[in-house]
Amino acid sequence: MSLTEGFSVTHRRYVPYAHAHYGGNLVDGAYGLALFGDVATDLSIHTDGDESLLAGYSDVEFRAPIQAGDVVEVTATLTRVGNRSRDIDFEARVLCRAAPARGPSAADVLDPPLVATRAKATVVVPVAQPAS
Repeated sequence: MSLTEGFSVTHRRYVPYAHAHYGGNLVDGAYGLALFGDVATDLSIHTDGDESLLAGYSDVEFRAPIQAGDVVEVTATLTRVGNRSRDIDFEARVLCRAAPARGPSAADVLDPPLVATRAKATVVVPVAQPAS
């Protein structure tokens, strides 16, 4: 386990068209938060050997849209270690985006990636249960 501030975990995911909820193939902001929950679980397993519980977000910034057809990378970085609580910073970046004007399956690599969402959250590690 790596219970060190600065430790991070990154996931990548293609955003399917079935997840679009709005015009322009936009997905809702909760989509990015769900990805943050997944990467926080992965980070917590690595740091504490437990999935932990997300206690809450202290800050969320929706900076740019996430769209169906995007390839999104989300990173969770451990920023504070308490007795049972951990603070995590999150960032979601769009690495690739569909380019339908060029054709139905065309897409572009974004260089630099587009920062879509940032957040800060606290997770809590449950009290260990005695073995039975």
